[in-house]
Amino acid sequence: MATEDTPEETKVSDRGMVTIPASLRHRLDIEAGDKLRWDVEDDGKLSVEIVRQRYGAFAEDDLKADLGEDSLETHDLAGYEPESMEDS
Repeated sequence: MATEDTPEETKVSDRGMVTIPASLRHRLDIEAGDKLRWDVEDDGKLSVEIVRQRYGAFAEDDLKADLGEDSLETHDLAGYEPESMEDS
């Protein structure tokens, strides 16, 4: 990826770890849980592809839980519903 800016540099740690500079993480929308796929060409050129691996509750609309008929029922932390509104 060629840019007009000065290239970012990071240092490889003793354990082989590299920190992705914050400016690149923000610009490329790299978040915790994403994976990086590394590839080396015959001429030694290294390329890195971002593989999105984001997991979370309700990340997509079709995965939302149905809470009931009008979704306004009250539940306690254990999932029990009161017998009537007077019990709550």
